[in-house]
Amino acid sequence: MKKLLSTPVAAVMLFFSALMGSASALGETMELYWEDMAPKDYVMPENTMVDHNNPMAQMNPKAPVIKELDGKNVKIPGFVVPLEGDEETLTEFLLVPYFGACIHVPPPPSNQIVYVKFEQGIPVASLYDAVWVHGKLSTKSWEGEIASVGYRLAGAKIEPFE
Repeated sequence: MKKLLSTPVAAVMLFFSALMGSASALGETMELYWEDMAPKDYVMPENTMVDHNNPMAQMNPKAPVIKELDGKNVKIPGFVVPLEGDEETLTEFLLVPYFGACIHVPPPPSNQIVYVKFEQGIPVASLYDAVWVHGKLSTKSWEGEIASVGYRLAGAKIEPFE
C-alpha cells in the first residue's frame, strides 16, 4: 500500500518542482544588465574620437545577441531615447545603457540598445533619469534612423531606477 501512495505523491511533487523551476511558467522577471546581453566572447568596441562631419560617424556596429533571452520576461535599467509619443506619454523609445547614447555620441553596439514599445502610452517623468523597464524581450532586430538595435521589448511597466 505504501508503494501505491508514494508513486502518485512523487508524481505530483515532480510536477510542482518542474513548475517551480520554470521562471516563465510563474511569470518571474529576470533582472538583466547590459553586460548580460552580449555573448561572453564578444569584445565591445572602444569609444574613439568621432569626426561628426563623417556620415559614417553615426553608424553603430551590428553585434551578436544572446538567443536564449528570446521570449524571457525581463527588467533592464537604462536611459530613454524617445521615438514616438507626445509631451505626456511615450509609446516607442530606445533604451540605452548611458545618458546621451544615440544622440550626442555614436550609438553603442546593437546588442546594447533595446527598442521598447508600449501599446498604451506610458509617462516618463524625466529623460535625464535612469529607469527600469519591464517586459517581454525579443532577439528580433530593429532598424531606425539613429541606430541598429539587437533587441526588442514589449513594454509592460516602467519605474525609476533606484
